Amino acid sequence: MSTPGPILVINGPNLNMLGTRQPEVYGSATLDDVVALCRQTAARYGREIDAFQSNSEGALIDRIHRARGVESGIVINPGGLTHTSVALRDALVIPELPIVEVHISNVHAREEFRHHSYISPIATAVVAGMGIHGYAAAIEFLIHR
Repeated sequence: MSTPGPILVINGPNLNMLGTRQPEVYGSATLDDVVALCRQTAARYGREIDAFQSNSEGALIDRIHRARGVESGIVINPGGLTHTSVALRDALVIPELPIVEVHISNVHAREEFRHHSYISPIATAVVAGMGIHGYAAAIEFLIHR
């Protein structure tokens, strides 16, 4: 029996600025801290992570397309594209993989425009408001699923 493929962890626009961008909302952890947490969490179960971040919607879509037949699941924090991108939502269906949508802050306790997600209806699960620990929860969920 073969080991499942790596879990793809995708971070969208502005998440490269974690640790410096609005620390009162997003905390002081950096994107490198997020990726390290994801790798550590997966490694406890003998699993691997492929991490990708881009501020470009097209680059995110291209990376999602490449997940088909390679990765075993997707953890995605789409950032602001959560609320605006039908194209990203459509791309996430293509790999035919379980998806966990992650948000560091509780988007439902924030501005009204953040309450709608194009991703949630196609996600297997959604994690919001747990800080960067939501990524670890998402990875564990996919591993134990």
